[in-house]
Amino acid sequence: MSLKDRINKNNFKKGIVFASKVGDFVENKIGKAIEESSFKAEDLPDKPEKMTWYKVPLERGLSGDGSEYHIYVKIADPDKLCVFLSGGGVAYNEYTAARPVTGGKVAAGLPNYYWNNLRPFTQIMNINVGITDIFTDKNPFRDWSFVVITYATGDFHVGNNDYPYVGEDGQDNVLHFHGYVNFLESMKVSKSLFPNPGTLLIAGNSAGAFAVPALAGEIVDDYYPKARNITLFSDSGLLLYKNWRKTARNIWMTKDSTWKAIHGDNITLDWYKDLYARYGDRFRYLYSSSIYDYLLSAYYNDIINKKYKTDQDVQLEYYKQLQTMVKELKDITPQFGMFINDWKIPLITMGGTVHTSVREPHFLLFTENGITMAKWLIDACEGKVYDVGMDLLR
Repeated sequence: MSLKDRINKNNFKKGIVFASKVGDFVENKIGKAIEESSFKAEDLPDKPEKMTWYKVPLERGLSGDGSEYHIYVKIADPDKLCVFLSGGGVAYNEYTAARPVTGGKVAAGLPNYYWNNLRPFTQIMNINVGITDIFTDKNPFRDWSFVVITYATGDFHVGNNDYPYVGEDGQDNVLHFHGYVNFLESMKVSKSLFPNPGTLLIAGNSAGAFAVPALAGEIVDDYYPKARNITLFSDSGLLLYKNWRKTARNIWMTKDSTWKAIHGDNITLDWYKDLYARYGDRFRYLYSSSIYDYLLSAYYNDIINKKYKTDQDVQLEYYKQLQTMVKELKDITPQFGMFINDWKIPLITMGGTVHTSVREPHFLLFTENGITMAKWLIDACEGKVYDVGMDLLR
């Protein structure tokens, strides 16, 4: 290696270290600011106020790194409940388990696959944004009651295993795939606070989008069997991987019925097929995605090419996969409502398009065919299911 190449390589490493330190610093500053501000969600009191977000620590809950686990709730209209399954990445082998998200890794562009705890910074990912925003009258879900099932386990909310792995530092660690236990404990809280809603929205973004069809049947059967107006919504749940079934069975150790429903490389599609076979038109079904999802395309690139980054080629591949998935969801039932967009955010989407929208500011602000996602979703919950943006897939 020439002197020039050695200098360039050394400067590149220094640049990564600097970006990593800056990213961690920014995340920690934001987390500290949340902790010290009036926007921090307080623990649920004995006499909670309406239209206020509260944190509910769960004694039997556990985050991926073994730290505490909590959810968020908002008490409003008792007849309208949204159970929201949060996103936050995925771990499907030892390599991904060893690389949880940090602000530094994100800033430096290093591989980071899943959130493994609920440090203060994660509050801004979970509440008071998009569908969970309580400050604007433009949010048609503002007066709904909410249970936000947070996510820091890397297992699409369905795992039940303690998984040993060797960290990047060479030390032995355990990733607690306790998403399913967290889900069960969360639903106990949901049932106690909101015993009998007539209208139910089960929604999720990113990892939570995958979880919606896996858990919706259980939510209705075991907790809300009397609900009659039920809508399911997955926002951005497309990641093809040939080993999903093995992952669910052997690494996450899900319930038998969960992993046995997986037959191919599209886990979300398989779970929706299984759900519809059991429940048919009892539910309304909704799916959304941008056409060149910058983050899911990076995950797919990592699976196929061992490169955790997005580029034009893999974004085009994602587009083709989305075309196929939308057709296959429509084959399950033609009434499967779609919201397809081509939204971009400078510096964030890296030449691609957004990853998830339902819990982002653009849920209320951006439009496709003149319609916001918020308008499309509330219409569906009121019985008016239709497609938006399908022209983008032709």
